[in-house]
Amino acid sequence: MKHPKMSTKSIWAGERDYLAFGATQVPVVHSVSFGYDDMDEWFEVAIGNKEGHIYGRNTNPTVQAFEDKIKILEGADAATSFSTGMAAISNTLGTFLVPGDRIVSIKDTYGGTNKIFSEFLPKNQIDVVLCETGNHEEIEAEVAKGCKILYLETPTNPTVKITDITRMVKAAKAVGALVIVDNTFATPINQNPLHLGADLVIHSATKFLGGHADALGGAVVGAKDLVEKIYHYREINGATLDPMAAYLLLRGMKTLKLRIDKQNENALAVAKYLQTIPEVEEVFYPGLETHRGHDIAKKQMKGFGGMLSFSVKGGMDTVRHLLPKLNYANRAANLGAVETIVGPARTTSHVECTPEERKALGIPEGLVRYSAGIEDIEDLKGDLEQAFQSLPNHLFVQR
Repeated sequence: MKHPKMSTKSIWAGERDYLAFGATQVPVVHSVSFGYDDMDEWFEVAIGNKEGHIYGRNTNPTVQAFEDKIKILEGADAATSFSTGMAAISNTLGTFLVPGDRIVSIKDTYGGTNKIFSEFLPKNQIDVVLCETGNHEEIEAEVAKGCKILYLETPTNPTVKITDITRMVKAAKAVGALVIVDNTFATPINQNPLHLGADLVIHSATKFLGGHADALGGAVVGAKDLVEKIYHYREINGATLDPMAAYLLLRGMKTLKLRIDKQNENALAVAKYLQTIPEVEEVFYPGLETHRGHDIAKKQMKGFGGMLSFSVKGGMDTVRHLLPKLNYANRAANLGAVETIVGPARTTSHVECTPEERKALGIPEGLVRYSAGIEDIEDLKGDLEQAFQSLPNHLFVQR
């Protein structure tokens, strides 16, 4: 039998072993503990010599089904899950970094990740070097000086900048560094960093994987020995994925390929449309040929994703008038859902940062993050058109 395609994997992967009582859907197992009459069997499960569950903070059947699905979709040996995407990031870094270590990353990571780099890791005497995103020569030079981890996010949140994963992996392997890639924006449908040489891939499952804005979660996939270390750190520190959230994420992932294909299509169409609007200063989307990372994205991605951002003339004053006029977009701090979601970076991806920090990261106060949903594209473009037409004349010197 041929290997199944991603649409089929999204539906079937990782579920059959967890079906019970003839059900066609994975059940939500809410039990905190799992009992054993045989004391020796209990012990063997507890120490990991035998498959099974003993306590909900460690493992759970519903949660394991979710882990198996993302593991298969990313083509990984193993996976573990977390209560949130930030828990996945912080626990992974906490697993491998100790005082005196050095980590190299890019400036354009998600705001919460950037806070870990700028605030929390330095408190633990960990040397953090943040390079200009897209400056591959600078990243290579810093990696060559030695580091424990090279941490990448591509495309980035919210500026959707692109980093050449294969090139960076080569630099990292030369010094024995782990390569960790946040693949949240791309999803396994559009990009598979493990196939490009990365060691670990992180997801905020809250976003595109779940796709319905109703469940928090995170995941890390990669080589079994690495994931087992992360799992051990997580089981002790307790950032466990709730089984109900795991069920909702599993349900959402059944339509992952369908949703991502439509969101890829809508995001590209919206990006091209925004380029025709006089009030838009710049559009950021890797699917556009004008995007500086377009050629790299075309090489390492199968689709360009459902996320874009754009800056407007008049800055935040324009944003305040524009976004409330949109009828087919939630103004909210989330992304990746079936509904279109919009918001300025200062209150979404980088709300934790000061205006000065955002400026240093190249994020203007008037930057709008646009997560394309699965609505009809003509409705989305029409909605943007009427919103821009409603802007007051006084916001611009010339319209």
